[in-house]
Amino acid sequence: MNHYHRYSPTAVLLTLIAITNGFAATAAENWPTWRGNDATGAALESNPPTTWSETENVAWKVKLTGGGQSTPVVWADKIFILQAASADESAEPTRRPDSAEQLRGTGRSSVVGKTQRPVNFNVTCLDRHTGNLLWERTATTAIPHEGHHQAGSFAPYSAVTDGELVFASFGSRGLYCFDLAGNPQWQQDLHPMTIKYGFGEGSSPALAGDVVVVVQDHEGPSKISAFNKHTGKALWEVDRDEGTSWSTPVTVEVNGRYQVIVNGTNRIRSYDSVTGKVVWECGGMTRNVIPTPVLGFGRVYCSSGFHGSIMKAIDLGHAGDLTDTDAVAWSYDQGTPYVSSALLAGDRIYQLEDIKPIFSCVDAKSGAVLYSGERLRGLKQVYASPVASATHVYVLDRNGNTAVIERGDTLKVVALNKLDDGFDASPVIVGNALYLKGNNYFYCIAAS
Repeated sequence: MNHYHRYSPTAVLLTLIAITNGFAATAAENWPTWRGNDATGAALESNPPTTWSETENVAWKVKLTGGGQSTPVVWADKIFILQAASADESAEPTRRPDSAEQLRGTGRSSVVGKTQRPVNFNVTCLDRHTGNLLWERTATTAIPHEGHHQAGSFAPYSAVTDGELVFASFGSRGLYCFDLAGNPQWQQDLHPMTIKYGFGEGSSPALAGDVVVVVQDHEGPSKISAFNKHTGKALWEVDRDEGTSWSTPVTVEVNGRYQVIVNGTNRIRSYDSVTGKVVWECGGMTRNVIPTPVLGFGRVYCSSGFHGSIMKAIDLGHAGDLTDTDAVAWSYDQGTPYVSSALLAGDRIYQLEDIKPIFSCVDAKSGAVLYSGERLRGLKQVYASPVASATHVYVLDRNGNTAVIERGDTLKVVALNKLDDGFDASPVIVGNALYLKGNNYFYCIAAS
């Protein structure tokens, strides 16, 4: 069963009915990629609570076995997360690569250096209704060759699932496939990466029909690679003229063929999923691209917000170099995100400025600014991407505060909620529950 977005000149298919294990599962019951069913961040059939605390509307809370910013993915009754846990506590701890004085001005003073401890790179499956551990598999054990940003970890990636298999990339440590019962299916080596300033890796895999795609943009030879999802067989590999970035690709079906769209500093590029050929490209983003593109209305919306701000709405169905052509329906140069990705809910795009709790809303069809520069009081730094339900938008900061915003053309915050954990992973909405993976605990928020 495949998750994709189908574009035709007349319509965009936004909701799929997926059949797995002999029963029908609607889009509201799954969240198979880190940005949900439609790569938008929205679950428009769902209505989770708008208020909660450690003592209100917490259906369950479980302690995590390892670290990581992995946003959960969900299929039916199963939640999948990636974690990194020390395999040998007696080995030397993580160290900094150099002194802060030597690194001052480079951005590297916030880097955690290479660890001397072997790390278990784990795929973990929880029961969606209880939080109970169903299984945990160590994909590989290795001593990472580089460190990571002090706000990062060795497991920042998210898995992706098609309802039959779950795919987990650990970057330099390889790509792994399990069935939903935790049985290993195949594994593939990936290229070792050298990340700018040693900030750590982070791009997650994407599915395009029967193809699993992995992007490795770094300071060495950057690549995009494709593998058969059933066997792991390498299908193609294409060089990319890009430096370090962390964006996860999105896939879309255009005129009967899957394309894989990758955000980038030099160029936004769309690749044919069968051949790896570049179908179209467009002038790129700011430096250090992290946000994942958003799909909707026969367009892809690409953004970045480090040392500048840019969002471009690019019409699908074109080929060649689209820079400065009418295929770019509109662009926007204010308050775009650095770490988080934009949210498309209905006909509005919501986004944060840089990593600040400053919010804006843009009309997805016209690019008209509905509101901008609105500070979400009570929130501080935000790494997590916003998500939306049928009626509200949820914005979660790194300190466990969540602003709940009424969807609309003006900003209306209806609640501010607090939990006792830090959060970098993005929220997930399935059914009428909100799932929040913290640094130490995993919460299910649902009406009591």
